[in-house]
Amino acid sequence: MKKLVITAFMLGILTAPAFAQGKESEPLEILDRDKRQQAEALDKQYKRMMERNRKEGDAQKSDPWSNMRAPNEGKGK
Repeated sequence: MKKLVITAFMLGILTAPAFAQGKESEPLEILDRDKRQQAEALDKQYKRMMERNRKEGDAQKSDPWSNMRAPNEGKGK
């Protein structure tokens, strides 16, 4: 995840001069717009990951230590 963000950021920085040549807008405006787009993409990825984790967490309600306990230990007396 961290490598993906760094790669996307570096690609944005490296492609900014190419975009500036074809347009009349300022390079700082382009960089600012690219940063905003990257932040939005990162936010979308984060939200998707959180929803996926939430769904997986709801599906997996198992006890990983169940085979280590005695049969009556986990139940109320």
